[in-house]
Amino acid sequence: MGFRVLVVGGSGQVGSGLVRALLAASSCTEVVMVNRRTIPLAADTRLRQVIMDTSAVNFAGEIADLARTCSALGEPLYAASCIGIGKGSQQWSEEDIRKLEIDLVGAFARGCLAAGIEKFGLLSAAGSSAKSRIRYARIMGEKEDTVRSLGFKHLAIFRPGIIAGNAHTPAFLALLGRFIPGAFGTIDQDDIGRAFVGEFLHGQVGTTISENAAMKQRSQAH
Repeated sequence: MGFRVLVVGGSGQVGSGLVRALLAASSCTEVVMVNRRTIPLAADTRLRQVIMDTSAVNFAGEIADLARTCSALGEPLYAASCIGIGKGSQQWSEEDIRKLEIDLVGAFARGCLAAGIEKFGLLSAAGSSAKSRIRYARIMGEKEDTVRSLGFKHLAIFRPGIIAGNAHTPAFLALLGRFIPGAFGTIDQDDIGRAFVGEFLHGQVGTTISENAAMKQRSQAH
């Protein structure tokens, strides 16, 4: 059976990898990107974009309305957030990071849940914990907790380490990371995208947290 996916952050580096992975899946009948501004799209009739003011007070409600419209077309509708500042967080204030990573993502997730979406994929980062002393890791942990508290039937959280193929990751760092084992080593952004798809297709009920090794395995399996 086919499925559709609603994506926020699909114009970013990891988000673009997810969109490519979805379009490579024959069972994916449509990818709907929620963007703040119009971007060039791949020449695929299954891909479309909807422009929204993601900072609007009623953003969650607009997402719910959009999701209901997509669901009315018949196939199951899933959702994914690939919002992630990454390297840019060094230049952002904590308030601005929270507005994007927690407020925007939280509103998107609430709108999806209100529309009845049961499967949700969330991009986070290695080492995420609301108790971390590292600012970015702490905010990522708070983002995870925000989405987890909503109660999706199936929530897949992805915690990549160093992301290779990302324009914001220096080549030497991605290469060095390949010699670092475990969660903080290197993973290709296309593997992350395919892992999202794998979870949509084969994931189990409940909350699943995937670090590098699990993402690579899921990427190959789907």
